Amino acid sequence: MAQLIAEVSRTFNEFLLLPNRTRTGCSPATVDLSTPLVRHLAGRRSAIELGSPFTSAIMQAVSTPELAIALARSGGLSFLHHNQSVQDQAAAVRQVKNFKAGFVTSDTNVRPDDSLSHLVAVMRCTGHSTAAVTHDGTPVGRLLGLVTSRDFHPQRHDLDGPVSGRMTALADLPHAGADTTLSEANARLWDQRLDCLPVLDAEGRLQHLVFRSDYADNKRFPNQAVDSAKRLRVGAGINTHDYQERVPALLEAGADALCFDSSDGYSDWQAQALAWVKKHYPEIPTGGGNVVDGEAFTFLAEAGADFVKVGVGGGSICITRDQKGIGRGQASAVLDVAAARDAFRDRTGEYVPICSDGGLVHDYHVALALAMGADFVMMGRYFARFDQAAGAKLPTRDGFVKEYWGEGSHRARNWQRYGQGGQGLIFEEGVDGYVPYAGDLGEGLALTIAKLKTTMVSCGSATLAEFQSTARLTLVSDQSFQESHANVTLRDTPATLA
Repeated sequence: MAQLIAEVSRTFNEFLLLPNRTRTGCSPATVDLSTPLVRHLAGRRSAIELGSPFTSAIMQAVSTPELAIALARSGGLSFLHHNQSVQDQAAAVRQVKNFKAGFVTSDTNVRPDDSLSHLVAVMRCTGHSTAAVTHDGTPVGRLLGLVTSRDFHPQRHDLDGPVSGRMTALADLPHAGADTTLSEANARLWDQRLDCLPVLDAEGRLQHLVFRSDYADNKRFPNQAVDSAKRLRVGAGINTHDYQERVPALLEAGADALCFDSSDGYSDWQAQALAWVKKHYPEIPTGGGNVVDGEAFTFLAEAGADFVKVGVGGGSICITRDQKGIGRGQASAVLDVAAARDAFRDRTGEYVPICSDGGLVHDYHVALALAMGADFVMMGRYFARFDQAAGAKLPTRDGFVKEYWGEGSHRARNWQRYGQGGQGLIFEEGVDGYVPYAGDLGEGLALTIAKLKTTMVSCGSATLAEFQSTARLTLVSDQSFQESHANVTLRDTPATLA
C-alpha cells in the first residue's frame, strides 16, 4: 500500500511570526539582505551572493532582459527562460551583460557612409542613443567618431545623408588609452563634463565606451548584482532535452548561473544532466529542481546541484495539483527541505542554498519563506505585474492589468518542462490570465524590501542567517486568520484634515 505522510500539507497562510526582542542596533537601516546563491563550504562565503533574496521565475511572461536588468540593479537575479531557440536565449543573456558595465562593449555601431535612416534603425533596435562610428561598423573597428540622437533630427535633416555629416569626429573627441582604469575614466567624465569617453588601443581601434550614466547608476543602485567586470549578473534556465547544445552557448554569452527547470526535479534525467554539466563545465553554478521533500533535495545535492528549487503546484498560474494530484503545501515543503539541507551541510561540510518557488501570494509570505529556511525566493506572478515583464498592459474598467500565462499553458506549450511524453503538451498544467498592473519593478520591489526589513527588525534579526536561526513561528487558526485583516468599513475618499 502507499506510504502515508502523517504531517498536514501546510501553506504560508497557516503561519505567523512571533516578535522577538529588538535591540537598539537593529533597525531597517542596518538590516543586511545579502544571501548565498550557490553551493559553498560551510562557514565560507558563496562565490555568488545576491544583495537581496529575490529571483524571477523561468517563464516567458516574466523574465525578459529588461526585467533581468531591473532586478539585478536591485540586488536580485533573473533566470531567462529556455522556451525559445538557443540563439535567442543567448542573445537575451548578452543583452543583459552588455547593458551596463564600467567598460561597455559598444553594441550600437555604424560606418561613416551609412545613412542616418540606417542609424535610426540601429538605435531603435538596441535602445541606445549613442553610436560609435568605426571604419567597418564593428564594435572593435578603428574609431572615426561618435554620433548621438541629439546630433540630428528626422524633421530637420536628410535621413538619406551620411552619418559622417552629423558625427563628432575623433579629432574633436576626448578619448583614453587602453591602460586607463575605471576610476581614471570616471574622473575624466566629470572633470571634462563628458557623457561618454571612448577607450582606444594603440592602433586607434575601439575597445570600450565609458558612460557618465553608468557612474550615476552605481550610486543610485548600491546593491547591484554584478560580476568581477562590473557587469550585471543574469541567470538562464535550461532543460534536460537540449542542454548539451544550450549550455555552451549560454556560457559563451556570459550567463552567471544556470538552473534546470522542471515541474519534477526528482528524476534520473535531471541527475544525469547535472552530472554532464559538472563534468564538462564545472565552473558554472547550476541549480536543480523542483522538489518538495528532503529526500529529493538530497538526491539533487548529491548529483551536483549548486542550489535547489522547492515547490510543486503552488504557483498562482499552476494547475498541476488539479490535473495530476501532485504537490505539497509550500510551507511544509520549505521546512522539510531546509532540514535536509542543514543535515547535508553537517554531513558533508557543504552548504547548498534552497529557493522557495511558488505559493508566495503576499509580501509577508516572503518573510515566512526566509524564516523557514529558504535562502532566496523565486516569484512569477509578483514580477509579471511590472512594466519590465513580457505581458501586454491592458486597460479594464477597474484599472490596468498585465497578461500572465503559465509555462504549462497552451499559450506557452513548454512541453520540455512537464515530461508528459512525446514532443508536445498533451494537457495543460498552467493557465493563461491577467494580474493587476503594478508599475515599475524598482519601485514595487523597494516596497516589498522595506516590509521585509521591518519584519526582520520586529523579529530581532539584522541578517537573514540570524532570522533563520532565531525566528519563531506559530500556526494560525481560521479565527486568528480572520482577525489578521481590517474589520472596519474603509474610506473610499481621503480624510480632510483641519
